[in-house]
Amino acid sequence: MGFGNFASICSKTPLPLCSVVKSSTHLLLSDDKTVHDFDPSGLTMGILPRCYARSIDVANTVVFQIGNAFVNIGALGVILFMIYSTRKKYTAIGRSEYSFLFELCLGLIVFTLVVDCGVSPPGSASYPYFVAVQIAFAGACCWTMAVLGFLGFRFWEDGTHKSMALTRGSAFIGFVVNFLVAIFSFQAWKSSSTFTSSNTMGLFIVMYVLNALALVCYIICQLLVSFFVISNFWAAGAVLLGVFFLFAGQLIIYAFSAAICTGVKHYIDGLFFGSLCNIFALMMVYKTWDMTTDDDLEFSVSVHKGNNQEVNHMLSYNF
Repeated sequence: MGFGNFASICSKTPLPLCSVVKSSTHLLLSDDKTVHDFDPSGLTMGILPRCYARSIDVANTVVFQIGNAFVNIGALGVILFMIYSTRKKYTAIGRSEYSFLFELCLGLIVFTLVVDCGVSPPGSASYPYFVAVQIAFAGACCWTMAVLGFLGFRFWEDGTHKSMALTRGSAFIGFVVNFLVAIFSFQAWKSSSTFTSSNTMGLFIVMYVLNALALVCYIICQLLVSFFVISNFWAAGAVLLGVFFLFAGQLIIYAFSAAICTGVKHYIDGLFFGSLCNIFALMMVYKTWDMTTDDDLEFSVSVHKGNNQEVNHMLSYNF
């Protein structure tokens, strides 16, 4: 298949981008059937997986990936709770930065629902752009986490204009790079000889190499902070547990999706369990931050104590 070719991946996993990339190789619709229907340019339009979750008809509307939709709807509630809890910790280190990260994750889940459930159906003119925005949000989350990894070393003061500029700037760069590479690859613009829907090496490198390096940077930084800066082994355990969920989710999506789909009669596929693992991994990101910032609430506690003393003094004076 060659490096950077999505034909092998898409034949096993029903990723949204598989409907908009092309392949000069054959399409595998099942384990024993091969389709050789090519378009006039000699390339197949989209890559179909061997097995994918069945769709349902709701009020004359076809809804795709219904199991994955329920997981992502639940993820919206989880992320909203994490944003609320993060903003309540007024004196915690990285409060504003992590709130911004979870807001990006919220946007990612919204666009995942749009492309997975068929709000913008495959084959429509808007579908490639929604998929590109979904990929861009995923890249923005990864690049933001790379910056947040260095926050624990206190190289700069958190919550300042400089810190937020670094955080938002990295997210913006990650978003733009991922979006442009994706949309060039999907649209196969004639003005570009490098980014075409059949030559997806650039998209592959950005999605699976650069974004992965950003996540590895965050993981290494968090482990170093947990072991050597704050000596909190529970936080390190949360980081490792998040790595486990992330790895398990990717393994299920890219290696066992077809087997799961076949085993449960097309009711769900690997995206269902992959989405579950991804939200668990995100919860470990929040838990790691929560563990490393508990001691930063001492000022808030002292303020409450001071207010209680003032109230007691006023009551005693009145009586």
